[in-house]
Amino acid sequence: MNRFERRSFRFGSRFPKPVKVGEEYDVEITEVGSRGDGITRIKNFVVFVSGTKKGDKKRIKIKEVRRRFAIAEVIEVVKEVKEEAKEPEPEGEMKVEE
Repeated sequence: MNRFERRSFRFGSRFPKPVKVGEEYDVEITEVGSRGDGITRIKNFVVFVSGTKKGDKKRIKIKEVRRRFAIAEVIEVVKEVKEEAKEPEPEGEMKVEE
């Protein structure tokens, strides 16, 4: 195996990137980089998002695409509505404090 075969699976200048400048994505930040930027992956391609932390769910816009990563900015917070199932309180029962 020569050096080009080993690197063929990586994103390089010879292969199209899975993201393009101006595209928008709903993502979850899965890691934090050494400089404090949030990191997400789109089709296994690293995207840095400043001003985010691990666990954040955001809508991002790609601002710059480089050879091995992209840089994006937050355009809005993605809100997830979770409805919790509440058990109805039994009727006729009262708690008595002593």
